[in-house]
Amino acid sequence: MVTTKDIAVHLQLSVSTVGRALADDTRISEQTKARVRQAASELGYVGNHAARMMRGAPSNVVGLVIPDIRNSFYYTIAHELSAIMAGEDYQLMLAETFDDRLIERRHLRELSASRAAGVVIAPTPSPHNDSVNLLRGMPHVQLLRRHPPLGAQWFGLDEHRALKDATTHLLDLGHTRIAYIGAQADLPTGRDRLEGYRHALHDQGISQRSDLVELGPPAQPEHARAAVRRLLDLPSPPTAVVLGSVLHTVGVLDGLLEMGVDVPGELSIVGFGDQSGFSWWGPGLTTISLPIGDVATSCGLWFIRQLNNPPAGNDPYESVSAGWLVRRGSTAAPAAAARERSA
Repeated sequence: MVTTKDIAVHLQLSVSTVGRALADDTRISEQTKARVRQAASELGYVGNHAARMMRGAPSNVVGLVIPDIRNSFYYTIAHELSAIMAGEDYQLMLAETFDDRLIERRHLRELSASRAAGVVIAPTPSPHNDSVNLLRGMPHVQLLRRHPPLGAQWFGLDEHRALKDATTHLLDLGHTRIAYIGAQADLPTGRDRLEGYRHALHDQGISQRSDLVELGPPAQPEHARAAVRRLLDLPSPPTAVVLGSVLHTVGVLDGLLEMGVDVPGELSIVGFGDQSGFSWWGPGLTTISLPIGDVATSCGLWFIRQLNNPPAGNDPYESVSAGWLVRRGSTAAPAAAARERSA
């Protein structure tokens, strides 16, 4: 392993001069700094972060703590943030919690122990008190999900409006028996999406049927696949379904194909998220498109500024982005057969 001593011998400089040059010390001339950096690059020198941390300096690692990388929202976020951090000489470190507060606590303990520069987090439904305390000692920002005790810096989506618009689209087509399959309401995002669905029904004087609401873990497509089967087996089944999770959308689409359900002849569907395959599925999936990449980019750029120029206080900051409905062939007015199926 190449050390600062090797660089010093190569350039015939003192070890202290090399160390100061690599640390961008103002006592060293720009010409010498350039010579040292060039030699370090040519010799393959890698800085000793452990030594820097012992001197009290933070690492260049930024933690990304998310529930599940299989969700297209989160792998898009990881991709965007990784590019932004790399461009600013930070290293993104991925940690998955699977919505387990104890796993979340473990990841945050490790990030704190390694003196991470900061944390971007989509928190679990009920973070442990230790996690709250750990984050108080680290620069951090919440992304998509937010939990008030974790602070007031958040980048997210108008989930309520997105689901309200999706449900209203189905109501405008003439559907009144509209089911909802989404995340459990103990998640802030799950609660906002469910309320958007409910408010759309309420605004048009439609009574909500509890048997048309199926809530479950957002990362389990198998839950949604089973849920749509249960819904279609009801004595008075829905003529339309609106979805509140990307992976639930995948599960429902798989289930409908397995059952041979005619979409939109028997059942209209509004998905959540707009993965590339959704436009190819059947007649094309009408779905809620959300600017996840833009939200991640905005969050990353804002957080970099906070890390490079720490603010004097911890002022609240909130950025909310809107989604939009992409209309394709999976929604239509309820067919007579579907309307009369419960008769």
